[in-house]
Amino acid sequence: MKIGLFIPCFMNELYPEASMATYKLLEKLNFDVEYPTNQTCCGQPMANSGCSKDVKTLAVNFVNNFKKYDYIVAPSGSCVTMVKEHYSSFFEADDTSYNKVKTSIYEITEFLHDIIKRENLDFTNISFPHKVGLHNSCHGHRALGLGTPSELNIPYNSKLENILSLVPNIELVELNRRDECCGFGGTFCVTEDAVSTAMGRDRIQDHIDSNVEVMTGADMSCLMHLQGLINRENKKLKVLHIAQILLGKDN
Repeated sequence: MKIGLFIPCFMNELYPEASMATYKLLEKLNFDVEYPTNQTCCGQPMANSGCSKDVKTLAVNFVNNFKKYDYIVAPSGSCVTMVKEHYSSFFEADDTSYNKVKTSIYEITEFLHDIIKRENLDFTNISFPHKVGLHNSCHGHRALGLGTPSELNIPYNSKLENILSLVPNIELVELNRRDECCGFGGTFCVTEDAVSTAMGRDRIQDHIDSNVEVMTGADMSCLMHLQGLINRENKKLKVLHIAQILLGKDN
């Protein structure tokens, strides 16, 4: 299979290590991976701000860049959700290119769990001897179904935890509120900065109270928000994207 790698714009600029980890992880698993150089923002910030004309331009560009691939993989649940759930108004219902993109785009952990399958993955050549707390982002947890939201009152399951459990020596720590929002919300953190900050602090404190050493997740945007608060307030908590852990990287 041929995979098109989509790297969100903010990750390209601010988190090259997490971006490269996604590429190296897919390459390590022997996939044919390409990075289309004409790709740009998925349009989520513009959508949050009501700039629909700008979103359409980006949506068309995205589809044109990625329609030729068997699968599209990205290290961001929120960006994947944007493509799957919010592009449809810019295309006709029978648009074959968009429908192909919509059904073939996956967040990296979702791709490993649902397409490759856990039984076909082998991480025995790495080790990650740390206490890890998992932040379940709202988009990934609820829109993509990467985990079971607590409000459903059904047996808990987490695709991220299922994959992380394959990593030797990792200790997954159960948090008190494992599907709590971090407060980032894209432009929400700008328009409602006090509420956003308070929510982020609560999320960080849950990890600290649970003696977590490394916080991880499938949305670098959420982790970026939390890492900013951690750094500003000098908290002893490391933040890594899940792809970095699956490579055995601890920095």
